Amino acid sequence: MSEPLALSLGQKFELERMTRAIDATGDPQVLRGLAKQLLQAWQSQKAATQWVMRQQLGAPARFGAELTMDAGLLDALRPDSGKGGMDVL
Repeated sequence: MSEPLALSLGQKFELERMTRAIDATGDPQVLRGLAKQLLQAWQSQKAATQWVMRQQLGAPARFGAELTMDAGLLDALRPDSGKGGMDVL
């Protein structure tokens, strides 16, 4: 079996930064918006992971629509985009 997933140092810092931002936010509207963005990012990541797995296994796609990803979201999630990922706060 392979090693469990581990966060890089940069990912750990980003996680801590976002955790502190969430803890410092008391506005329910802002928290609701952040939760929706995180849900979208999570589902997009799941779709991307499934796509990569199918590519590596050579399996045909079962659900083509589930792999449609918003290019703007992907750009926002890219660490080197300069946008800071999900900086909504």
